[in-house]
Amino acid sequence: MGQHTHKLDSIDRKILEILQGSAKITNARLSEEIGLSPAPTLERVKKLEQMGIIKSYHAQLDPEKIGLGVTTFVIVSLVGHNKANIEGFMNEVNQIDEIIECHHITGAGDFILKIISSDISSYQKLMLEKVSEIKQVDNMQSMVVLSTFKDSKVLPVP
Repeated sequence: MGQHTHKLDSIDRKILEILQGSAKITNARLSEEIGLSPAPTLERVKKLEQMGIIKSYHAQLDPEKIGLGVTTFVIVSLVGHNKANIEGFMNEVNQIDEIIECHHITGAGDFILKIISSDISSYQKLMLEKVSEIKQVDNMQSMVVLSTFKDSKVLPVP
């Protein structure tokens, strides 16, 4: 993919661990926790952002509390594996907000999608009217998530 690993020292790793737990932490509090004064702490955070290690900051929402009660994974096989088909499929996927993740995979299919919907009927409508209408799609296999016991957004910083 052309991405390279950056050397992180122990302070950088600590900053990343803390920010993953709470992106709303103040710079003053962060500097206390890592044992640096505020100015160099802010400099380090900005450097981590500029290097693309910190990509963005988000509020993590509870899907059920905002009316999104059904999560599914869908394995998709494409009709052909040429560049045009893959790019066409990815462009279509990017237009569908309910597809919250899309990964190019090996194995049983070409892509795996994570889809979130309010209920089964809205999921069915989405699949019939949008996803199955993507012309590059040959076959789909859906798996409905019954319950989730781990959904971490925290990466283990090496």
